[in-house]
Amino acid sequence: MKLGACLLGLLALFGVGKCTYSPEPDQQLTLPPGWVSLGRVDPEEDLSLTFALRQQNLERLPKLVQAVSDPGSPRYGKYLSLEEVAELVRPSPLTLHTVQKWLLAAGARNCQSVITQDFLTCRMSVRQAELLLSGSEFHRYVGGPAETHVVRSPRPYRLPKALASHVDFVGGLHRFPPTSSLRQRPEPQAAETVGLHLGVTPSIIRKRYNLTAQDVGSGTTNNSQACAQFLEQYFHDSDLAEFMQLFGGDFAHQASVAHVVGQQGRGRAGIEASLDVEYLMSAGANISTWVYSNPGDSGAGCWSTSGRHQFRPSFPASSPYVTTVGGTSFQNPFRITNEIVDYISGGGFSNVFPRAPYQEEAVAKFLSSSPKLPPSSYFNASGRAYPDVAALSDGYWVVSNRVPIPWVSGTSASTPVFGGILSLINEHRILNGRPPLGFLNPRLYQQHGAGLFDVTRGCHESCLNEEVQGQGFCSGPGWDPVTGWGTPNFPALLKTLIDP
Repeated sequence: MKLGACLLGLLALFGVGKCTYSPEPDQQLTLPPGWVSLGRVDPEEDLSLTFALRQQNLERLPKLVQAVSDPGSPRYGKYLSLEEVAELVRPSPLTLHTVQKWLLAAGARNCQSVITQDFLTCRMSVRQAELLLSGSEFHRYVGGPAETHVVRSPRPYRLPKALASHVDFVGGLHRFPPTSSLRQRPEPQAAETVGLHLGVTPSIIRKRYNLTAQDVGSGTTNNSQACAQFLEQYFHDSDLAEFMQLFGGDFAHQASVAHVVGQQGRGRAGIEASLDVEYLMSAGANISTWVYSNPGDSGAGCWSTSGRHQFRPSFPASSPYVTTVGGTSFQNPFRITNEIVDYISGGGFSNVFPRAPYQEEAVAKFLSSSPKLPPSSYFNASGRAYPDVAALSDGYWVVSNRVPIPWVSGTSASTPVFGGILSLINEHRILNGRPPLGFLNPRLYQQHGAGLFDVTRGCHESCLNEEVQGQGFCSGPGWDPVTGWGTPNFPALLKTLIDP
């Protein structure tokens, strides 16, 4: 009888009392610094919400990922197609029917799904959304460096209990765009300028990581790479063309994006989106590049689509299924020298994900051999440790809104560089009849970072208190939670990853 009562409540769209549940008990309800409420949204205003439907067979995915990513496995490189993944994880017919019936009864319209059918994005009025999601109350907020406007609910929402086995969460209610890691630092002062560079450009990166003019895409394969841009972060074709005219004269390159998927805004370019496109296409030079655009999320990121290898700063960096890129700077900011830790480089140990099996040996060695660690109460030693690799993240030149901007810094700079270099390695693998790399981490840790420059000097910043005094983890020989296994040495990395 209780289930019947809850089902009646589902059809009637009531959402209070014992027949409701909270799909996200950890919902963030605190307004982040720098954001201001502009008040309640008009009840008749339209908004878009995304419903995450319960997937099937998730317990099988970790073993499948490990099998296709481990060079010692007979299934290495034999990736599932998107259609095969969809067949595996697609929500059950009961889930699809129940959720669609619920949304239809609530007045949802223009619902769009994806191939895997596990996300459903629908439009509805604010009034309908507040009735559908018990407890929600939509306000308009403005904040962030670009004075971005978003609609969010400062109150938690609940769903009918009859949906508990069908809906994991509803997106577009609580989470605010994270603050970008990019910073524009003041120009360092140099006593003399003979033989010095004045900031990181594609030619500096290519020289440091031993890329020659011949290390570019062939234009003869189906190799491709991609960036994603979100929350009104857009690149401009004119910026990319000017960037390549200024900095791309030493190597073959493409001066335009091959394809944009989604809505490309006409407003001002975002510096993070500009940086992603410009440095992905100069590190992974002459390789077809796509941009996926979605104004409704946050951040920007890059990945190699041929290799299905994700590099997404906006995705949780501590996920065990993401190759996380830390940041370095030149020991002398004006010379192409050895690299040290960029103090703003992220890194550490996750409080959400457990330590990944592929990194057990490396992390245990670091914890037992590091001469100085933060107090044990400051980190979860059993959590997933990151980053996995690193690249230069300090002092970049970027063109945004037709203006060359110097000294841009952050791991949002190092990420597209490493992603582009892996795209070049995928190019060689495809030309040799090999599959693309796919998920790199198991192989990276098995090979103990072969093909990378080990970064052994420097620490990143931490809590400014008497116990820690601003010092976080420090780099050292081998893997460390500041620069991972190190930065790319392209010829050596290519040799390490070309076979099998």
